[in-house]
Amino acid sequence: MTGLAFKKDPNLLVGIENSDDAGIYKLSDDIALIQTLDFFTPIVNDPYNFGRIAAANSLSDVYAMGGKPITAMNIVCLTLSS
Repeated sequence: MTGLAFKKDPNLLVGIENSDDAGIYKLSDDIALIQTLDFFTPIVNDPYNFGRIAAANSLSDVYAMGGKPITAMNIVCLTLSS
């Protein structure tokens, strides 16, 4: 992403240029939103256990930024069978 120009926003407290665990966006003087998204190849065959691993990874990013998890987003990548 080096060399890309990003729009400056005074409410963006932690953005891509910080290379941190998550982004932080100021919503008001006393509320900020911490967001993180991780995508990686499954490291176990069981979907339930992989979900637990993925959730723990994302939760640790939010906690590392001093946040309190209140919502979650799920992404899924599937392959088409031939």
